[in-house]
Amino acid sequence: MSEQKTLYVVVCAAGPASEVGTLVGLAQEEGWTVQVMATPAAMSFIDVEALEKQTGRPVRSQHRAPGDPRSPQADAIIIAPATFNTINKLANGIADNYVLDVVNEAIGLEVPTVILPFVNSAYASRAPFKMSVEKLRTERVPVLVGQNAFVPHDAGAGSSVVDRFPWGLALERAKDAL
Repeated sequence: MSEQKTLYVVVCAAGPASEVGTLVGLAQEEGWTVQVMATPAAMSFIDVEALEKQTGRPVRSQHRAPGDPRSPQADAIIIAPATFNTINKLANGIADNYVLDVVNEAIGLEVPTVILPFVNSAYASRAPFKMSVEKLRTERVPVLVGQNAFVPHDAGAGSSVVDRFPWGLALERAKDAL
């Protein structure tokens, strides 16, 4: 990338969340400015202080107060790990927390957005999830689930696959979308 681009990394409350600094580091190596945003539930999964030190920016999980500085405008967004709940809400236009509000608007503004789920096979087999993935894909939002992407694990086995979470794949797809 020749010019400085801003990547929003949106983290949800799922197994790999504590390792989101891996994605931040990969993006920074490629020249991105990174703004980390977290769902309210994800705040207890991540090391906020370490991420703020790594990015030089506050981790955002709530709307800013009047007069507080705005985040830089996103050139691309990666939601990783994305939960069953967040994917279903996003596909249905629900914006009941800060990150869903930001991402729903960004999709409407055609900001390249990539979703890397972390769900088990029971969730992935549900009709609402399958419909949500298809809805998002029709809006040109890649959901990286299935062959050559994130493969859902057996229920209860998430901790055994966390270390194989494909952070780099999401970054490659975000770069391709630009």
